[in-house]
Amino acid sequence: MRLSASRALLALALLAAFDSPESLQTAVRPDKGSTVTVSTALPPDQCAVCALGGVNDTLKSCRSSLSLVPEEEVKLLFNCSQPIEQAFTVTIAQTVECTKDICSPTTVETQPSLLSEFSRTYTWELKAPEKTLVGLNILGDGLRETSQPCPDGFQYSVTTPKTNPKGLTQYCRGGSATRLDEPNGAVVSLQVKPRALVESVLFYASAGPLKGRTVVLSVNSSTTVVIRRDPEAPECDVCSLDGSTPQCATNEKTLTNVNNLSLEFSCLKPQDVYSVEIKKKIECTQSTCTPAAGEIEPDVFKDFRRSITWDIGVPQRTVLTLDFPGGLKEMSEAETCPDGHQYSVSTIKSQGEITTSYCKGGTASPLGLLAATSVTTQVLKGSEVDSFTVKVAPRGNRMMSVMPDPDTIITIRRLSSEPDCSVCMNKEPNQICNRKYLTLKDPYNTTVEFTCPRPQDVFTVEINREIDCTETSCSGNIVQAESSLFPDFNRTFTWDLKVVPTRAFQLDFPEMGMRQIPNGEICPDEHTYSIVTYLRTGPATIATFCKGGTVTTILARYKGRVSLQVPGDRKLDPVDLKLNVGPETSMVAIVKVNLPRGVSSTDFITANYPGRFPDNQQMQWDFAVPGMHNYTMHFQNHTAPECLAEEVEVEYQKDNEKVTKLTLMDPQPKHAQGDFRMVLRNCETNTTLQGLTLNYRVSVMRSGHPVLCAVDLTEHQGVSLQIEKVGSDPYCEMSINSQVKEKISVAAGTKANLSFLDCPNEDVRLTASKVIGCLDMATCSATQLTVPKLDSCLPMSLHSFTWHLKIPEDRTVDLMSPTGSLRQSLPGQDCAQSVSLHVAEGDGFSVGDFCFTGMIQKIQVHANVSVTVSDFSQTKEPFLNVSFSQEIPETIIYRISPEASSPTLLATPNWPLGMRPSSTVSWLVTVPSQYEALVQLPNVSQPRCRDRHTDITVKMLGDEEELISRREDEAPVDMLTVPRSFYLNMSNCIPERGVFAAMTKIVLQKKSNLLAILLGVAGGVLLLLILLAVACFVIRKNKKDKLAKDSSIYIGKGNIFRPNDGHFSKTRSDNESHVYASIDEAMTYGHLLGDSSYADSMPNRFNGGQVDTYNTFTGPTSSGLPEIQEPDNEPELEVFKTFLDPSESFHPPRPRTPIDRQDSLGFQDRRMLDNQLFTFKSTGDINTIRLSGVDVELQTPEEDSL
Repeated sequence: MRLSASRALLALALLAAFDSPESLQTAVRPDKGSTVTVSTALPPDQCAVCALGGVNDTLKSCRSSLSLVPEEEVKLLFNCSQPIEQAFTVTIAQTVECTKDICSPTTVETQPSLLSEFSRTYTWELKAPEKTLVGLNILGDGLRETSQPCPDGFQYSVTTPKTNPKGLTQYCRGGSATRLDEPNGAVVSLQVKPRALVESVLFYASAGPLKGRTVVLSVNSSTTVVIRRDPEAPECDVCSLDGSTPQCATNEKTLTNVNNLSLEFSCLKPQDVYSVEIKKKIECTQSTCTPAAGEIEPDVFKDFRRSITWDIGVPQRTVLTLDFPGGLKEMSEAETCPDGHQYSVSTIKSQGEITTSYCKGGTASPLGLLAATSVTTQVLKGSEVDSFTVKVAPRGNRMMSVMPDPDTIITIRRLSSEPDCSVCMNKEPNQICNRKYLTLKDPYNTTVEFTCPRPQDVFTVEINREIDCTETSCSGNIVQAESSLFPDFNRTFTWDLKVVPTRAFQLDFPEMGMRQIPNGEICPDEHTYSIVTYLRTGPATIATFCKGGTVTTILARYKGRVSLQVPGDRKLDPVDLKLNVGPETSMVAIVKVNLPRGVSSTDFITANYPGRFPDNQQMQWDFAVPGMHNYTMHFQNHTAPECLAEEVEVEYQKDNEKVTKLTLMDPQPKHAQGDFRMVLRNCETNTTLQGLTLNYRVSVMRSGHPVLCAVDLTEHQGVSLQIEKVGSDPYCEMSINSQVKEKISVAAGTKANLSFLDCPNEDVRLTASKVIGCLDMATCSATQLTVPKLDSCLPMSLHSFTWHLKIPEDRTVDLMSPTGSLRQSLPGQDCAQSVSLHVAEGDGFSVGDFCFTGMIQKIQVHANVSVTVSDFSQTKEPFLNVSFSQEIPETIIYRISPEASSPTLLATPNWPLGMRPSSTVSWLVTVPSQYEALVQLPNVSQPRCRDRHTDITVKMLGDEEELISRREDEAPVDMLTVPRSFYLNMSNCIPERGVFAAMTKIVLQKKSNLLAILLGVAGGVLLLLILLAVACFVIRKNKKDKLAKDSSIYIGKGNIFRPNDGHFSKTRSDNESHVYASIDEAMTYGHLLGDSSYADSMPNRFNGGQVDTYNTFTGPTSSGLPEIQEPDNEPELEVFKTFLDPSESFHPPRPRTPIDRQDSLGFQDRRMLDNQLFTFKSTGDINTIRLSGVDVELQTPEEDSL
């Protein structure tokens, strides 16, 4: 008995451990041969399965996993705080035992009704002798192999770890596979969802000898096939059946020169165990190759991983051409081909074997090779092998097909005399060869042949195009697209430009601009541009340029050339130069420059530098200087010629200003502003001496005076500064410690030197923040939020200040106004003051905006909090009082004291964008004793919940019963009257769509008016007088019938009154005259019981229970007055009340008992006879007489309904 009681207590304790338990009790009986396991992944304190036993189904054991005994019925009890269907899984395991020719059982069954409420996994382990195959014939729909979850929830899988490297194969219903052949040790499983209907029989099992795969192949003498087993793969023999005795190999087998040879594998899927290497030989003469293509005969190993190699042998002094359909694309060693089909081409050269890798699809085909070559390709399972053609010819050394673009001339020019190499055009017998150069002009395919193996080391290629311009336009732009011509040669692309003699050609560079470098230097990207103009005295190189610089436009006179040099094996990446017809000019060239903002120095050189500048010529530079910047000219290196006529002059020109003429030796402009032009004019020089050269630098710097400020935050604990530009002024420049920044951050506890150059105060925003940490009880002391005094050197005013309050997980932040209360800024309840406090959680999630003087006494937040104030002009510090308290269950708690003068609006955090998922907010509302609260929800936004539910709850303080509790899927309550202090709680779910946001309106109203109270008192007095008069009349009339023994009536409330007690002097309202110890009905009305005619005259409606009669009082008579249990007063919320409410101090409240009008002392039925029993003279409807003038206060229907 004690043991049963202990188990029962254990069961009750287990049930009590779950917060919101779900339970299920069921009886199960596993079939013979089935091993059933019920388990859950949740911990035992959340979910458990219990086995029940005994007469009273007492608890035997509870655990997370429970195994059931076959053919033994057991009762199970499932308990879980989560949905049971999702919490538990059931595994039903069976074994199929097979001999060499039969299996037991032959039908694979499921016992579908067993624990069908849960997810089930059926497993069947197949056991068979060695080299025996178990066949499972599938009943119903066939299966299809898949790697994705099955849409109908029926997921089949087969695990064969001993023979299949993949280990697991998955299937879904609805395919063509009607039979599974699996070896010994395979495990077949079926996983279904809860309540899924499973067929009782799924397979028929049979057994038979294991027969591996057999292939028949032929291999010629030029081909070698190597079948090699993966060392990590399971054992599998391969046997050749070319005689009476099979020749078997375990790891590797090599085949060559065989015809219709049968190979037998001892495993079902040899393609998962073996890979195949195929080597083919291609022999070439001076003119042909056998075979003439790299291809594979119908491949019996198509579903194997294959490595195919073609060894191509060629005679000396021949050229081998490999042509791949679709082309090839060269790749690096680190790259991989997207389709997995990769070619490797290896060629034996003087420096050794060189291997190049390719992917399919590109322009690198055909391949011209000069020696024996091997082509290897790696082929994935099931992939086709693309063939390629093999051609051989006497070495013309290197041959290619070239087709010039229209109006383009290609010149192949020799650079060195060694080695002996010629370039030839066309083929025999019309071939033309030249050892120095070859020019191609015609726009059609031309065969070009080099007589050396590496002509790119001997020749360079120049690709030239002529562009003629009219007075208004040119025939094309200087654009060189990616070209496949001579990619491994050093190339020079040239454009010859020509305009009418009086005009200039204009080259506009892209937005990145160009940078001038000394002639002869090479650009970092090896794309070097140069511009040459043709004068009567000869060509003059205007400049050499690289990409990225300040030069935007160049104008050159009459005729010129633009060239681009690109080295061999460098991918062409040109800039897009725009060509236009420029104005008339007498200058050799005009260079337009956009100088950058900030501090910079840019170098420029004259034409032909370091050679001499042309005589009697002038060159112009147009400089665009940024606003609010100064420029300074520095002549770094120059040479002055001997002038035979005129002088060398340097002119500086500005719009609407006089021209300044200087010599090379004069001081040049310094700290000047504005755009300007510089013109260098040369004289007629003595050509036997040095000529004019000039290398100069233009330096630019800001012209304004920076505002400096040394910020020291070491004295302000936890305070940091943030400064950012908010205006559009492009000249504003901020820096910290001499580093220009768009946004400046000064970390707490550091010092920084700040500089503001040309920054208007309204374009710069200064914000500050302070971290207040509460790490433990010692540091969690109350504080006030005040703004520290920042360094006065900061030119801008403080825009906002943020306090970051950090607390441990078991603490709460309490926010209170130093002025007494706060008000949330909401539509219809906007803050009139300029100061607004933005409160957010530590991660930035908004709580709301607040200002002073309102109805919020305290805000408690169970999270890290940030408080931001954005206006300091009209508010005296401190802004808030902050303290730290114990952990609260809600996320946020507001303590509210509504005002009777105006409605109070409350809103959920982050209004109107919605609360944080799974968060809770409460408002503790204090209602004055003379008032009641009218609660309305005028604006509620409900989401569609993915998990849990939203909840709006109203409960009076001190009561367990909830006035309302509404979820998102329930009808909302628009209005509610609450008689006293209460709390309003709102909880969010995890939304799937939408947000949870609510606004609450609270209006205080008086409970009752004074006029009604006065009328009620007057009516009560009048009723009392009437009752006294009636009592006196009745007493006098009945004196003659009074018996010796006193008898009275019992009134359940009031004092005890005994008749004939005339020694007291109290009034009726104060004495106990109407309260009797006992009543004897027989003595009081006994003289009437004998009159049967009177009883017979009573209506039938009174034949049942007695009405208006009295029973003998059987209650206690010796004890004192009954003690009335008054209800507890509602809890106070930090409000001190000096006096009690009058309604609580004079008379204890009685329980409110609903009564009908006819039961009230304030009414009398007109049907009543004036006799001793006050019987009724009729049986009609009641017709009351109102005896009291007091208005009856009806019960509030809303209160009783909630």
